[in-house]
Amino acid sequence: MVAVLTVIIGRTLIRFVSDPAQFRAWVEAHGAAGRLAYVGMVFLQVVVAFIPGEPFELAGGYAFGALWGTVLAMAGATLGSITVFWLVRRFGRELVTFFFPEEKLNSLKFLQSSPNRNFLFLIIFMIPGTPKDLLSYFAGLTDISFPVWLLICSLGRIPSLVTSTIGGDALGTSSYRLAVIVFAVTLAISAVGLLAYNRIVRRHSKDDRITK
Repeated sequence: MVAVLTVIIGRTLIRFVSDPAQFRAWVEAHGAAGRLAYVGMVFLQVVVAFIPGEPFELAGGYAFGALWGTVLAMAGATLGSITVFWLVRRFGRELVTFFFPEEKLNSLKFLQSSPNRNFLFLIIFMIPGTPKDLLSYFAGLTDISFPVWLLICSLGRIPSLVTSTIGGDALGTSSYRLAVIVFAVTLAISAVGLLAYNRIVRRHSKDDRITK
């Protein structure tokens, strides 16, 4: 039942923000409440890991511009990441496996024992294209301290948020050439980032097997 409701709510929200012009008109009509509602949408997207984040980030840039789109999206994403962290600390692995299969969690085991764990978390988080929702849930299973996690989940999102909101802003101001350039560069960086992430995971998984 929870999964069904999640899918229904997620699809509704995505349809809503996927029409940027309509979303911007709605935001402008609701003033400060519209901005708070957007922060709440991004918050929900992070907590409910089934919902993709990119449409919300693009809509934020389109509706609020690159600067405020980034600020508001970061506020929602950071609050969501903090909430996920404490929920996992409270309910444990069972909550995480509701959203992610065991094999994905096992692939991140090195983040529990690596002496460079905090640095690796930050670097992986800063690379566009990496699974930040998975990392947010996994962080709660480690002994990482809350202040360190707060720094990682806020500053670490800046690169991907900025590229998305700049692209959304370019569409909102009809700067289509800039939008194409931003999206092309973002796609290339995300592809490289995902390859780098997979390489890091494979390398550490191999090291774990060797040491066993």
